[in-house]
Amino acid sequence: MNSSTANELEPIVWTRETSQEPLEANDATLKSIREMIKSGNRNQIVDLLKRWDPVDVMQLLTRLRLKHARKLFQWLPANPSIKVVAELRPEFRSLLMEESTLDQFRDILAGLDPEDATEILNEFPDDVADELIARLPDVEDIATRASYADDTAGRVMARKFVALREDCTAGEAVDQMREEAGRIRKIFTVYVTDASGKLTGTVEVGKLLLAPSETPLAKIMNRDVLAVSADTDQEEVLRLARKRDMRTVPVVSADGHLVGRVTPKQLTRIAADEANEDMLLMSGVSGEARSDDTIFRIVRGRLPWLLAGLVGASVAATVVGSYEDQLAEAAILAAFIPVTMSMAGNAGLQASAVAVQGIATGALWSGDIVYRLMKEFVAALFNGAIAGLILGALVLIASLVVPLEAPGQLALATSLSLLCVTTLAAMVGATVPIILDKIGIDPAMAIGVFITSSNDVLGVLIFFLMATTFYMA
Repeated sequence: MNSSTANELEPIVWTRETSQEPLEANDATLKSIREMIKSGNRNQIVDLLKRWDPVDVMQLLTRLRLKHARKLFQWLPANPSIKVVAELRPEFRSLLMEESTLDQFRDILAGLDPEDATEILNEFPDDVADELIARLPDVEDIATRASYADDTAGRVMARKFVALREDCTAGEAVDQMREEAGRIRKIFTVYVTDASGKLTGTVEVGKLLLAPSETPLAKIMNRDVLAVSADTDQEEVLRLARKRDMRTVPVVSADGHLVGRVTPKQLTRIAADEANEDMLLMSGVSGEARSDDTIFRIVRGRLPWLLAGLVGASVAATVVGSYEDQLAEAAILAAFIPVTMSMAGNAGLQASAVAVQGIATGALWSGDIVYRLMKEFVAALFNGAIAGLILGALVLIASLVVPLEAPGQLALATSLSLLCVTTLAAMVGATVPIILDKIGIDPAMAIGVFITSSNDVLGVLIFFLMATTFYMA
């Protein structure tokens, strides 16, 4: 590249966008890059972007039109294109990947060390990683990744770690860490094994550096080590890491041999994935939904939840219909149906959200369940009583302006309805997630359609029972 071209490229810079809002300062850069892509100036763009941070390249890609982003991505060499892919959001990454791009990555991965290739594969969405593994020729170490089920420790673990025998000294361990520094980016823990390779303990790097160099690892290691098997669900790995305040989680085979570790980066990614999945489930959407889904996948992922909600709404409508005579006799009751259903739904969602959070973070222990449920019950009683008193007072105040038949009895019926509905809905919301978790179902499924529908039915039923007992008796 001549000097005049280099001078032309120097002003083309990217200002890091730290929020969701695009910066106007990058508009000129986007325009220049688009013109280069349209003109086919591949060498100029590659020379320019080689000097950029991968995060900046990622932001540039997401601001370009998809067809331009695909072409630019195909032009990028192995470095920084692999690092850029690691920074991309999964939904955008899947749009960017095409058949030709997969072939490009196949060639790159085939030339890498198996451990490096496996670590890079962990950066990809599972479906893209599986497709790449299927294309790789005779790479047994990489292909073993596909033997582990989705969302398990074996699927996300890194196979780079420092493991030494118990009779090794602290000085030898430090020397080993120096040797591995180029292969392993960050070392927080040194794993200790017996003569057969079974995990027996861990030593934190800080403790290792402070120990006399001749001290055997057996004397300074922590023998109370928690390890997970390769088929442990990643959500359970995250829960254990949070509960024990662990930076990394060792992964062992069925016979106790150390095979990998779940790194802090992977733990953070698992937390984000699980939070996103729970958010979708709570919204009545399949946990596998993506913004780039086809129409068929959108329908398949959402229709079952909508139909479940339809069933719940139909049952609630049936309950209302069964009190047709009461509604005809006292039409004012219809005005309180949405109030009751709203309170039931809100109380149930609040209690279930807290229960799901406690289960996900490990804060809800088995021995703590009865105490937690009692707290929910008492709190729901107070909330229901206060809401009921307010509604009853509003009914009495309204009766001074609007003629109401037996306003005292109506206030009593509506107040008791809110008290009972709020209490029962909160208990259902707090209990159902725990039951689902015990039988192996994601408790996040309890929030949304299930809790809302069931509490709507219970709320309407309780309301009419109270109305017929205290208002229409």
